[in-house]
Amino acid sequence: MTPSATAPATDALLTQLLTQTDGRVLDVVTMRALVEEASQSGAQRALATLGLDDEQARRDMSELRELLGAWRDAKRSAWQAVITWIVRVCLAGLLIGIAVRLGLTEMIHAAR
Repeated sequence: MTPSATAPATDALLTQLLTQTDGRVLDVVTMRALVEEASQSGAQRALATLGLDDEQARRDMSELRELLGAWRDAKRSAWQAVITWIVRVCLAGLLIGIAVRLGLTEMIHAAR
């Protein structure tokens, strides 16, 4: 049974619970049942508003989770690549600095 098909039954049960009170103080069991049914009804309406009350909703949510996971993996890989290149550039700069300090550039010019 789809969530939208159970909404009229839930509303009927809520109405029945409310009429049972008949102005009396609610007992704990009736209060819990009333809160549970009201919560269920509200959740079903929220899902219907979002368009997630049909048979494909579970599959759609699974696909969205997979897509989000793939996006996070791609973002992590991109950051790792950026950091790797930054480290490589820094190490290359350090090697060039060491070569200049040791006078290796003069040796290269003298060899020409």
